[in-house]
Amino acid sequence: MSTLALGITSGLVAAVVAGAGVVWWAAGREAPAAFPEAEYELELPQTMLNAAYVLAKDPSGAKGGEVAERAADEGDARDVTAVVGRYELYGDEKAGTLVVSGMHGRFRDPDATREGLLKDAAGGEVAVGPKDFTPEGSDVTVTCQVTTEVRSGTRTTVPTCAWADGNTGATVTEIAQESLAQDPEDVDLEQVAATTLAVRAELRQPAG
Repeated sequence: MSTLALGITSGLVAAVVAGAGVVWWAAGREAPAAFPEAEYELELPQTMLNAAYVLAKDPSGAKGGEVAERAADEGDARDVTAVVGRYELYGDEKAGTLVVSGMHGRFRDPDATREGLLKDAAGGEVAVGPKDFTPEGSDVTVTCQVTTEVRSGTRTTVPTCAWADGNTGATVTEIAQESLAQDPEDVDLEQVAATTLAVRAELRQPAG
C-alpha cells in the first residue's frame, strides 16, 4: 500500500472511531411503552471473522459516559454501555480495518435506534442511500449505505451497515484498500450486510 493510500485509510479509520458511540433516537416516533429485559450484551473478542481481524484498540471506556448521558436524555434507552472496537486484518492496518461502534442496554424502539446509528455514522456524502436486508434465517434487519469522502485529493468509498434489537445495536464499517476506489453503485451491500450479521453473532452474548 502506498504512503498516500495508507494515510487515507488511517484518516478514515480515525474519523470512524472519533464519531463512534454517539447515539440518538428519531424524534417524533412513537415508541413501544415497555423496555425489554436486558438479556444480551456486546463483548469485543480478541479476534473476529475466523480470526482474520485482530483487536487493535478498544476506546469503549472513553465513549461510555457520552453514550449513557445522551440515551438517558432521549428517554428511549436504559442501562446503556458503549462498545467501540477497531480491528486490523491479520493485525496489519495496511491490510484492512474493521470498526465496530455500538452499545448494549435496553432499547424500546430498535428500528429508530438502527436508523440513528447509521445516520450518525455517515461521515461523508451518502452516495447510496440506506437499504434494508433481512437475510434468510435472520431475526434482525440490517440497514446498509455507502458514503464517499475526499481525503488527500482522493475520493474514497466506504460502506457501513447497522443493526439494532432490544438489547444491542452497532454499526460495522470495513475499510479495505481494494474497495476504497470502488464505484459506490458497485458495492455489494448484500454481502456487507452478511458480514455485519457475522460480526453481530460474534459480539452478541448472553448478559452476565
